[in-house]
Amino acid sequence: MMGLTHEHELHRRRFGRNLGVALVLGAFIVLIFALTIAKVSGGGVIEAFDHTYRPALDPAVNPALRGEE
Repeated sequence: MMGLTHEHELHRRRFGRNLGVALVLGAFIVLIFALTIAKVSGGGVIEAFDHTYRPALDPAVNPALRGEE
């Protein structure tokens, strides 16, 4: 009868692969988070296309967009 604490060699290899996948996934998550923080903290106004009129983007209203200042 085998004891429950006996670990097969297959389990050690599988653990190694699982650990590698977990590290790669963690690195990917950290990379995406860092890119998101860098984009958000860029400083400029963050405006998305939301199907509404924004006077700040209209050259007829905003002289800076016409090249006048």
